[in-house]
Amino acid sequence: MSKPRWRPRVTVAAVIEQDGRYLLVEENTADGLRLNTPAGHLEPGESPQDGAVREALEETARAFTPSALLGVYLAASPDAEGQPTTWLRITYCGTAGEPQPGRALDAGIVRTVWLTPEELRASQARHRSPLVLRCVEDHLRGQRFGLDAVQAHASALGLK
Repeated sequence: MSKPRWRPRVTVAAVIEQDGRYLLVEENTADGLRLNTPAGHLEPGESPQDGAVREALEETARAFTPSALLGVYLAASPDAEGQPTTWLRITYCGTAGEPQPGRALDAGIVRTVWLTPEELRASQARHRSPLVLRCVEDHLRGQRFGLDAVQAHASALGLK
């Protein structure tokens, strides 16, 4: 009998820093209110960069402009149904504009918060994933890769 094929779930995230603070979302989860960088599932036909831009807008009501790929990460944690899951997170860093008036935050997002690195470290017990702090720490130490490091072939985007 063969094992089921391993398939990590792909997510995209945005790390946004301004004046020494990082933009996070506070969201309702099965484990209560958790902090996360703006992040979510990559949708079919979407490039990872476009997905990060979309997720940041949906979760923060701010337009996100990526400037670099921060990294590609693997982590294991339960999914929304509590099943063990491996997540592949493609994370970008960049800037965000002002909140768009009248734009509602995504379902489950309670609010956005700007936290210092010290506040982030002190709140680890409330992070949605161990990747929240890892990505911020990578950003703080200057890790950056060109936006062209992640390529989406036209066939993945539904193009000919």
